[in-house]
Amino acid sequence: MKIIAGNSNLPLAEEISTYLKVPLADSAVRRFADNEVFVEILENMRGEDVFVVQSTSAPANDHLMELLIIIDALRRASVRRITAVLPYFGYARQDRKPGPRTPISAKLVANLIEAAGADRVLTLDLHAGQIQGFFDIPTDNLFAAPVFVDDIKARFNGQDLMVVSPDVGGVVRTRALGNRIGADLAIVDKRRERAGESEVMNIIGDVTDRHCLLVDDIVDSGGTLCNAAEALLNNGAKSVSAYITHGVLSGEAVNRVNNSQLEKLLITDTIQPTEAILKSDKFGIIKIAELIGEAMRRTTDEHSVSSLFD
Repeated sequence: MKIIAGNSNLPLAEEISTYLKVPLADSAVRRFADNEVFVEILENMRGEDVFVVQSTSAPANDHLMELLIIIDALRRASVRRITAVLPYFGYARQDRKPGPRTPISAKLVANLIEAAGADRVLTLDLHAGQIQGFFDIPTDNLFAAPVFVDDIKARFNGQDLMVVSPDVGGVVRTRALGNRIGADLAIVDKRRERAGESEVMNIIGDVTDRHCLLVDDIVDSGGTLCNAAEALLNNGAKSVSAYITHGVLSGEAVNRVNNSQLEKLLITDTIQPTEAILKSDKFGIIKIAELIGEAMRRTTDEHSVSSLFD
């Protein structure tokens, strides 16, 4: 078993390496003067089972190209199997045609990863489960729910909790987490006027005197979460926190969360947190390396990955 890290999230790759007691393979990922990516594997890889850890987070295109070129270099080094480990799978929100003459970019990225030479894909909380079907190679979609449950039990022990989906599309994910902690479900009904903006309309469910936990896979601009928190408090909730797998948090999102009525925003480290996030009292970071590392161990040992979530 060999682990190679791209540049998108080196701290996470190092934590996975520490958990598995497998040192990161010696490799160089750098740029030419014109910013083209150059990859060199500096140790023998012939016949190895190799895992490439690389989130396609911002700058998404640079990190995606790094991933593809690393995979190509490994394929040409005669490895036995290449598993692309994408803690955060970018372009996942473009999983269908929302209008005429628009791309399905998630399918294009899946094709690129396969064409580069990946034999398997391991990722976490895909934005849409059907993206697994975009790949013609085995694809494991892990869930952050177990680590969320551990944090919720430690942080909110004994409190009257309600899980809340920030939109109708996230109900299945939110209900699954609610079942694990024995909490009721509420839904935020919102109307999105334009991309990146949302207007909360009403709350489906009685949140009066409940500690509400918003659950979602991605927080980007933060507008939906902040509006949802305000609506929940206006409807009688005692407090509002959020558990989100991928903290994209682009633009002014961190400032927006800092100035919101959210009590706490808990995100995993699938995307490397910025200094602004780490310094803010509003944010909490939940470590995901052990979950991903265990899935990698089970993959290389040919053991069940799905039993992690039983």
